[in-house]
Formats: sequence, structure tokens, C-alpha cells
Amino acid sequence: MANRPIANEKGKPSASLFHVPLWEAFLYWLKLGFISFGGPAGQIALMHTELVERRRWISEQRFLHALNYCMLLPGPEATQLAIYIGWLMHRTLGGVIAGVLFVLPSLLLLIGLSWAYMAYGSLPAVAGILYGMKPAVVAIVLAAAWRIGKRTLRNRPLMAIALAAFIAISFVKLPFPAIVAGAALLGWAGGRLRPELFALGGAAHGPATADGVHAPALIDDGTPTPPHARFSWSGLARVIAAGIVLMAGGWLLLAWLFGVDRPLAQMGWFFTKAAMMTFGGAYAVLPYVYQGGVEHFHWLTPAQMVDGLALGETTPGPLIMVVAFVGFVGAWTQQAVAGYPALAGALGASVAAWFTFVPSFVFILAGGPLVESTRGNIRMTAPLTAISAAVVGVIASLALFFGIHVFHPADHWEWPAVAIAAAAAIALMQYKQGTIRVLVACAIAGIVLSYRV
Repeated sequence: MANRPIANEKGKPSASLFHVPLWEAFLYWLKLGFISFGGPAGQIALMHTELVERRRWISEQRFLHALNYCMLLPGPEATQLAIYIGWLMHRTLGGVIAGVLFVLPSLLLLIGLSWAYMAYGSLPAVAGILYGMKPAVVAIVLAAAWRIGKRTLRNRPLMAIALAAFIAISFVKLPFPAIVAGAALLGWAGGRLRPELFALGGAAHGPATADGVHAPALIDDGTPTPPHARFSWSGLARVIAAGIVLMAGGWLLLAWLFGVDRPLAQMGWFFTKAAMMTFGGAYAVLPYVYQGGVEHFHWLTPAQMVDGLALGETTPGPLIMVVAFVGFVGAWTQQAVAGYPALAGALGASVAAWFTFVPSFVFILAGGPLVESTRGNIRMTAPLTAISAAVVGVIASLALFFGIHVFHPADHWEWPAVAIAAAAAIALMQYKQGTIRVLVACAIAGIVLSYRV
């Protein structure tokens, strides 16, 4: 890797700050787009392993600081984290590249799978693969909760916040925004009463060298904020204006080409509203998408919605990309382009993805400079630290949600699925196997078991 030192704010070379060529970052984000299975927890774990532990492009503290901000926003937090890190390293272009490559492979795969689904009916051939991959997803989420928890839950108050969040979302059924708000309030109070308990970081910041000193990161704890990431009112105005042009201009174009009351324009407005409601990840907004897509607009049937979710779980990228399936099926069935169902479906999927994900780029590029200005201010970072602890509990609750539906469907235990999940968890946490390798092994096991007598 052609890293070279660059100057810090005072003009002197920084031992911990190196330049990564844009092409190298491009290749990494492209690779991540194809291997980011496991939902947001698994995707965040993949980025942490590669960027914090192996490549040392960003330190633990800076990674968590960015992640905590993304957790506050509506939208897919893993996608937003990729945009944030890409923007921090390579300006706006870097953020756009990271975000687009994070979602594009998933979109293209879902368009292809949706076409096969609509053209040839159900997909029984993938039943065995799904049988093996679903338990693997449970293990991936558990492993991610374990990895992030080890670095985040450094004391009993933070552990208590994580446990409270787990109980609140799993059993009390509190909405995710309420949990985030409660954790932020606790962090705000804790930052004033016991600031030492809510300081960001505190864990090892990366792999240690032979003498016990941790290797520096490209964007280290003390690395100055680069000039492009500093807040300015003019920069904020430019980003907001660009976001309005992209969203409003896109919708006006659809309304002009296809009609205001036609499916594609309806999808543009509907998925814009959905993008503003996706606090807590895809599963938090799926009821809203179901209500609108199935019950109100009748773009697809309940059974098709479930099938779309299954397809979404088998593709890389953010799970909220299931909206592309909804858009594809809706545009196909509603004949958005008369006589060309496949073209209509592809346009519907693209429209759903555009209006779902563009707000995430605007949130990061507009709010990133404000977030960078809060580093080192305990009163500002303490609420984020508490939110990070709460998110560990939320991730664990997601594993519970998956586990109930995978291990105990229709009031009976699927012991082979339990065994697959246990083996996957051991491979991930004990033997540190890669996510893709585990997913492939579990898919093979599912195919074998699906043909059992």
C-alpha cells in the first residue's frame, strides 16, 4: 500500500497520518459492497475488522464517534458509516463512492432476483440455501453484538444501559427513537455527574506491536480534523441545496414523465417518507413499508412481501434494500411502463432505492462537520457513548428476534437450524472465521439438510 505521511495542521509531518490513494479506497468499498452480509450489525463488524483492526485507516475512538452519530439518524446506519468514513478520508467524492458502492451491488442483485421471481414464480431452489443461511445470520448478529459490546461496555453503567435497551425493545416494545432518546438523556446526565464513565474510547485502539505500543491509525485519536471536514455555514447550505435539488428534481422528473398519480411518482414520495422514519434499522420501518405497499397502494401481496424479505436477507448490503423488491414488484404489477414489465420493474427498484438512500448522503455530508467539531467535548460525546451502549442491547434483541423465527417457527423447534447457528457462532467468535466463509458453509449445510429423508 502506497501510504505516505502528510502534514498536520502545523505543517509538520504526522507519524500517524497517512494518505490512502482514492483508487485503493475505491477497491475496498467495492469489495465491501459484495461481502456485506449479516445486516447492519454484521456490516459494521466487517468495517470495524477491516478498517480499525487490519488496515488501521481509522482509530477505535473515531470509528465509534462516527457510528454513534449514524445511530442517531434515520436511515441505514451501516451505509451512513461507510459514507462518513469515505467522506472523512477523501472529501465528498470519497463519501459518494463509499455509499454508492455499498448499496449498488445489492440493488443490482435484487433487480435480477426480483425479475426471476416475477418471471418464473416462487424460488424453491433457494429453500435449502435459505435454511442454512438464516441460522448463520443469527450467529453473525450475535458475534457482532459480542465484538462491539467488548469495546463499548467498559463499565457497569454502560452495561446497565445495554441491558435496559435490550429489555425495552424486546419485551416492553418501546420504539427505537424512544430508546435512543432515553440513552442520550442518561449520557447527558452522566457526562456531567460522572464524566469518567462516559468518555469515548478506553479500549485498545488497534493491534499492538511487539513492544506493546498500539500501531497508529491513518485517522487516529489525535489526528486533526482535515480542512474539508470543518464546519462552515456555506458548506452546510450547499449540501442542503444539493439534497433538495436531487430529491425534488427527481420527483418532478418522474411526475412529468409518467404522471403525478402513477406508481413511480407515488413511490418517490412514499419512499422519501419511509427514509425519514427508518430509526432503528430496516425492521423498524418494515411495518410502514408493508402498510403502504401492501394495504394502501396494493403494489404487492402479503406473501410477496415475505418472499422479498427473504431475498433481501440473502443479498449483501443494507436490509432496507428490500424496498427495491417492493418497487420492482409494484412497478411490474401496476404496469408503470406499459408493455415493458421488466423495464418498469427495474425503474421501480431504482426509484425506491434513490429516494430511500439519497437522504443518508445529505445527512452525513451536512452533519459530519458538526459531529467532527464535538470530538473531545465530554458533554457532547457522553450522550453518544450512552447511545452506543444502548445499541449493543438493540443488536442483541435483533438476534433474539431472528432466533425466535428461525429456531421455533410454527410452534416447533428446528434443531438442525440451532446446530447450524451454534457451529457458525463458534466459527465466528472462537476461530475468527470470515463472514463469507461461514455463510457459504452454512448454505451448503442447508442444501444437504433440505434433502434429508
